[in-house]
Amino acid sequence: MPTRELLEFQLAHAKARDAVHLPLAVSSLVLELKKSIPSITLSSAARDRGEYLKRPDLGRRLSKDSRERLATSRADYDAAFVIADGLSALAVHRHAAPLLELLLRDLDWRIAPVAIVEQGRVAIGDEIGELLGARMAVVLIGERPGLSSPDSLGAYLTWQPRPGRTDAERNCVSNIRAEGLSYAAAAHKLLFLMNESRRLKLSGVRLKENASLIGDPIVNTKLIRHR
Repeated sequence: MPTRELLEFQLAHAKARDAVHLPLAVSSLVLELKKSIPSITLSSAARDRGEYLKRPDLGRRLSKDSRERLATSRADYDAAFVIADGLSALAVHRHAAPLLELLLRDLDWRIAPVAIVEQGRVAIGDEIGELLGARMAVVLIGERPGLSSPDSLGAYLTWQPRPGRTDAERNCVSNIRAEGLSYAAAAHKLLFLMNESRRLKLSGVRLKENASLIGDPIVNTKLIRHR
């Protein structure tokens, strides 16, 4: 194997590993979101990164303290946004706040405070949405890094979130990043899905994404069997 290609492979692999282990900069994210929406910081039942990677089940539910904090925050919300580090905090640092800002600009909904979750996986949004009393949960999360995409953000939408929801009951818009789906295109698709989900009162395989294109290459909304 030529030296150049070998070095490029090793660099890409190192970037992917770094993205998986990079801690979420919670304080910076709180300050960044403060301009547009209040937030609440939470954690999953995984005590640290090592346990999170070995025990995916712990990343899908809240810690006891976080659950108790949300118990007093229940209200009548149309939607709850959740930002979780997932498998790439780098993706969250780069893309979550700008994408959320675009979404909020065009949503005249009753939105819960954004839940920022450390060591969280997609399904943790189900528990958060239920505790907040939200009709819909939208989880923005760092996706599993590939060798050429250490900073890919995914957005997962679930109607009537509650623990026990399956991947077939949620929709995903993935590969949100500079080299993939732009913020504008991702927001366009998500807003379409959110409005259709509320209109039809469902999400998942029965909710089809056929929003008109706005100039980006076709990137299908897809269901991903998640982590």
